[in-house]
Amino acid sequence: MSRVVITGMGIYSCIGKNLDEVLHSLQNGLSGISIDPVREEMGFRSRLAGMVDEPDLKSVLNRKQRNTLSEEAKYAVVATEEALKIAGLDLSYFEANEAGVIYGNDSSSRAVVEATDTIRQKGDTTLVGSGSIFQSMNSTVTMNLATIYKLRGINYTVSAACASGSHAIGLGYQMIKAGLQDMIIVGGAQEMNPMAFGSFDGLGVFSIREDNPKASCRPFDKDRDGLVASGGAATLIIESYDSAIARGATILAEVVGYGFSSNGEHISNPNMDGQVRSIRMALKGAGMNAEEIDYVNAHATSTPVGDRFEGMALREVFGSKTPISSTKSMTGHECWMAGASEIVYCLLMMQNDFIAPNINFDNPDDVSSELNIIAQPMKAELSKIVSNSFGFGGTNSTLIIKKYDEDNRTREDK
Repeated sequence: MSRVVITGMGIYSCIGKNLDEVLHSLQNGLSGISIDPVREEMGFRSRLAGMVDEPDLKSVLNRKQRNTLSEEAKYAVVATEEALKIAGLDLSYFEANEAGVIYGNDSSSRAVVEATDTIRQKGDTTLVGSGSIFQSMNSTVTMNLATIYKLRGINYTVSAACASGSHAIGLGYQMIKAGLQDMIIVGGAQEMNPMAFGSFDGLGVFSIREDNPKASCRPFDKDRDGLVASGGAATLIIESYDSAIARGATILAEVVGYGFSSNGEHISNPNMDGQVRSIRMALKGAGMNAEEIDYVNAHATSTPVGDRFEGMALREVFGSKTPISSTKSMTGHECWMAGASEIVYCLLMMQNDFIAPNINFDNPDDVSSELNIIAQPMKAELSKIVSNSFGFGGTNSTLIIKKYDEDNRTREDK
């Protein structure tokens, strides 16, 4: 079985448009949550959002390439450009070597709505435009990235609600581990437009703490009243250890565990058993005990029920000592992107020896009071990190990354 390493990462988020900006936000506990007045005009219950600007890609892509990009695919291009630069890769590499793409994405609402509106208003499907179909499909990100970067390996989209980005990384990990691919571009993307969140808002699960947007998202806090939606994209370059060494790449970390499960019960309510099974599967695959984990990046979205069930699952597996925080306290819930972006956040913590805080954690409840929730930025050497992602439909995913230490390479590696 091949070892799987991370050699590149890129991010486009409401807390930063690149790795440097995101690192600054994580180190200082800065929230990216604000008010979107458009949501009020559309009849939203909550105007809170982690806003991101649509990037201008004229200097990166030609007009034909831009024509087929959905909103979330644009974010993914920015994140991928940064990840490729970190990994020391360019188009010439992909022209000479096979590489794949697996990306998490579970909607492309704006493109679908805009196309439908045009057809209804004009009564002529030919007026939709040639790029519309490629923007409208859930696979919009992977089909665009594969075309732009001349990728000739595996090419598909993972549609698994808020665990999409995490499952994309996990499935890429399994493929490389099995020797089916040497390199895969993996990640997750989330559109930010209001059309993507209208029905979500209608469920009444969004925070309405609008008097202080930066304090609205408060995972594990007793006074939490709901999540805040946000978006963007995160990309990782994962490859076999042999591939990375052969091309002289800098190894950022190693993926060592992937766990998954389905709750098999309610379509939206969480389940402690499913989450515990996902975490323990990842630990078993990594050959680790819970006591070895230095930090857990929780899924915790700031909903009363969701945080409670995850808190119980974390208590069951890790007890009361392992440091835990939810970066969603700063970013809001990045939905389909979250499982990938939170691996980027974990990598930045690992590289810079700190734990990003679970901001707005002022009053623990009866479950979170028994966990080691990190409420302020904290210096820490992190070698082994768990990241959880749980989604609608009861889909659960857990990833474990490990710090790469070149001094600990085996004799065979050398």
